[in-house]
Amino acid sequence: MIENKLNVLRNEIDKIDKNLIELLSRRLSLVSQIGKIKSRFGLFIYSPEREEQLMSCRKKEAIKLGISPDLVEDVLRRIMRESYYKESKKGFKRLYSDCRPVVIIGGKGRMGQFFAKMLTLSGYQVKILDQDDWINAKSILINVGVVFISVPIHLMTKVVNTLPPLPDDCVIIDLSSIKTISLKTILNIHSGPVLGLHPMFSPDNENMIKQAIICCEGRYPESYQWVLKQLQLWGAKLYYCTSMEHDKYMSFIQSLCHLITFADGYHLFKENVDLDKMISFSSPIFKLKLITIGRLFHQDPQLYANIIMESHDNLILIKRYYKRLGTMLMWLERNDKIEFIVRFNKIKNWLGVHADAFFKDSCKLLQLITDMKK
Repeated sequence: MIENKLNVLRNEIDKIDKNLIELLSRRLSLVSQIGKIKSRFGLFIYSPEREEQLMSCRKKEAIKLGISPDLVEDVLRRIMRESYYKESKKGFKRLYSDCRPVVIIGGKGRMGQFFAKMLTLSGYQVKILDQDDWINAKSILINVGVVFISVPIHLMTKVVNTLPPLPDDCVIIDLSSIKTISLKTILNIHSGPVLGLHPMFSPDNENMIKQAIICCEGRYPESYQWVLKQLQLWGAKLYYCTSMEHDKYMSFIQSLCHLITFADGYHLFKENVDLDKMISFSSPIFKLKLITIGRLFHQDPQLYANIIMESHDNLILIKRYYKRLGTMLMWLERNDKIEFIVRFNKIKNWLGVHADAFFKDSCKLLQLITDMKK
């Protein structure tokens, strides 16, 4: 009798699930129609105001029905991500209709390919200039309107200095992760417009929705405003700073962060731990650490060697970090819990309201880790 009753209820659930899928299909169909309209009229694909208004209304409705607002938010954000993906597949309006050909130096690399895809979806004529094509550089760069430089950091200076003369109004856009040296090099060889962009996301992403791009002014910003608007049309969030400020923060965000992840991986390797057991025994927070380690070691070692070692300022910062580790080691050797707690509270106070916000974000992230199959 119990099994029969369960089967009746499960059948009802199956019917509701089927209805949910049909409703989801209808919603995505409407999204496709919206995508066509946005593409035609050059409307931004991502509207934070619209998204937050929708989210707020749906969460209030959920509360009235006795449903967790967090559940509704999780479901809607996943649906929205799929919706943005479908919208972006429809292409984008080309904001600068008179733009001459766009050349991407390093266009066969992952980030180069990503920008080539986005520009092509917007109707720009894109040409690729990679290391195998350099013999034809002059012909490829004839009458070029925009040049994106997407090459490894250690090759940036060499590539820039071997460029043939470009049209005076050609916009050169640097995509490297170190801005001070690269922009200075470009400004020295080109008298026209120069812009520094640093995409703060992996080129594995399908689109730029909600992705951060740091913008560093080089020269003649009025000449490349259309580029910035095109990025926003693609859904990117733009943040502006000087090249020196950019490099200062990248030392923390990239160089030091990647070195610490490398050190974690190196330590586990030297300890020769059983990874399968460690994964099985892991808490969600440690599994997230393992994911971060695995992601780094899945990629190109030359990329990370360049990011960490290309700037002398990175070495200075890493030495300060190493010295502070030594100080903490002394606390441990003395079993000085009081000193640890005092420092802990000082850092907590320094973080202020961000500590609470980071904690809430981490709870959501860790729940996603828990829900993973493995």
